[in-house]
Amino acid sequence: MQAAVLSRIGLAGLAVMGQNLALNVAEKGFPISVYNRTASKVDETVGRAAAEGGLPLSGHHSPRDFVLSFGRFLHNVC
Repeated sequence: MQAAVLSRIGLAGLAVMGQNLALNVAEKGFPISVYNRTASKVDETVGRAAAEGGLPLSGHHSPRDFVLSFGRFLHNVC
């Protein structure tokens, strides 16, 4: 899932604490990208973000897509 706005924050690992942290960051208005190796956790988190008011959260199913979802400032490091 591609975000319209590039994220400046990313979180990998969507167990209970990771999912809640990502949703909290998004609730404060910061676009965030999330990744988990279990795709269902990514889908669950994206669903929660949509249900909680269309929060600026984008979910990614591969590490490559996750990294590419960040703003250009990170691409110069990679």
